[in-house]
Amino acid sequence: MITRFRAEITTAAATALFGLGIVRGALEFGIGWDSSGPQPGAFPFYTGMLVTLASLATVGLTIVRRVAGSAQLQEHFLDGERARRVASFFLPLFAFVVLSMTLGMYAATILYLVFAMRFQGHYGWLPTLATALGAAAFFYLALEKFFQIGLLKGPIEPLLGL
Repeated sequence: MITRFRAEITTAAATALFGLGIVRGALEFGIGWDSSGPQPGAFPFYTGMLVTLASLATVGLTIVRRVAGSAQLQEHFLDGERARRVASFFLPLFAFVVLSMTLGMYAATILYLVFAMRFQGHYGWLPTLATALGAAAFFYLALEKFFQIGLLKGPIEPLLGL
């Protein structure tokens, strides 16, 4: 069981590390001013510092609330049932990312929507297939043809002449 205290501290620590990563990267581009204005790393640097400081403030406030005896922080944040619900959302999304890289974006979109609608949402096959194929067709026409933005292609699209 994960308590709310542990979840808040862990999340704040992770976002602080993320902010520090932004700060470190921004320093490579310069954060000062030159003759044309701010250097390229100035805005990311200050954004990263803001994220880091806000995360550290969250850690501090959470510790103060715990010392004060906040009952909320002792509640279970993630138990078995909640973990299954999170996994039922995260695992298909992770599979979508993997399938996008191997089968291409359009095939992965179709498979993800079929899984989500049919097996999680319990929709019938006709609305499920119509939505999945319609969404993939819409994305193809809108992104590839209209905006000319190429998405990941896999082995299936060349077979269809796309």
